[in-house]
Amino acid sequence: VQLQASGGGLVQPGGSLRLSCAASGNIFRIHGTGWYRQAPGSQRELVAARTSGGGTHYPDSVKGRFTISRGNTKNAVYLQMNSLKPEDTAVYYCNADITYKSGSYKRMDFWGQGTLVTVSS
Repeated sequence: VQLQASGGGLVQPGGSLRLSCAASGNIFRIHGTGWYRQAPGSQRELVAARTSGGGTHYPDSVKGRFTISRGNTKNAVYLQMNSLKPEDTAVYYCNADITYKSGSYKRMDFWGQGTLVTVSS
């Protein structure tokens, strides 16, 4: 199983970006999903989480600006980021709790490789 994140780039303050995360492999079910970010010199922090039932959670720093969603392709996860600020600059990572088949069924937490978002004028 692999998670592939994409969609990062350079954007001006106030702009928008949409990050994508594609899960591949012998996946049986994707449970909870999330997006995290890590700025230079800082710890990795959660910016969006979605339960398998569709419930979402956002920290106050991004609430009302970021939206996590699952795609029509059921193994895709997105992060829509609006009204971006310079302090949103970081490497963004997707995360998923996945049940997959490798011989028997197993359940594990997987991480994507990270995609850089830079908010600057």
